[in-house]
Amino acid sequence: MASLNAAKRHLRAAMKVKLQAVSQDSVVSQSSTVYSTLKTVKGYVGAKRISVFLSMPTGEIQTDAIVRDALAAGKEVFIPYLHKNPVEGPGLPARVMDMVRLRDLADYESLQPDKWGIPSVDPATVPARQRVFGGADAPHSDSTLLDLVLMPGVAFDTDPANGAVRRLGHGKGFYDYFLFRHRLKAGSLGKQESPVLLLGLALSEQFLSPSEGAVPVGPLDQPLDGLILGDGTVRGPLAPANTTD
Repeated sequence: MASLNAAKRHLRAAMKVKLQAVSQDSVVSQSSTVYSTLKTVKGYVGAKRISVFLSMPTGEIQTDAIVRDALAAGKEVFIPYLHKNPVEGPGLPARVMDMVRLRDLADYESLQPDKWGIPSVDPATVPARQRVFGGADAPHSDSTLLDLVLMPGVAFDTDPANGAVRRLGHGKGFYDYFLFRHRLKAGSLGKQESPVLLLGLALSEQFLSPSEGAVPVGPLDQPLDGLILGDGTVRGPLAPANTTD
């Protein structure tokens, strides 16, 4: 485990340097390409309830156009919300991630940036919002499951053995624990046959070439179903069959 964590730290440091060299013009252009490509993916077109990460100002795909498109299409759009873990115990994370629903475009546009420049939900509004792990105090939260999760990351590649997309996150484990809890909830609702689709969105520079090595993964790291890159390429099991005509 120590060697795995060291390998992940090393790759994150290398990717930080690499991504600092990507111009903002390139980020904007690649984000537009990812948005256009996503709109051809059946898993997105047909999804009724999706979660979308909201972007840092630099160094990753910008998702503003995706959020606006999803809301305009009538999808239920959920965004990440980090909070103290209500369940305490040995080995459990101190902070966890839930997904909370945006009410509409005006609600989205009212979000204020956090210290990383990421638009964020006001914690005071959370109890009144539909959310994945909410209780009876939020509309329909008890039965809420996602169809699609659009995920960020630091680096990606594909497993040569099975083509699955491997993802290196920022090291906090928020998405892995969220997806674990989502699987448990789906099972409790008898929905194991309808797993959530996991789709990464990334700059082309975030996809490792063979000369750069491989994404180090452990048993708790969740592989993705697909990855859309800034050049329009779709990687993983999702490519190329799950696109619309």
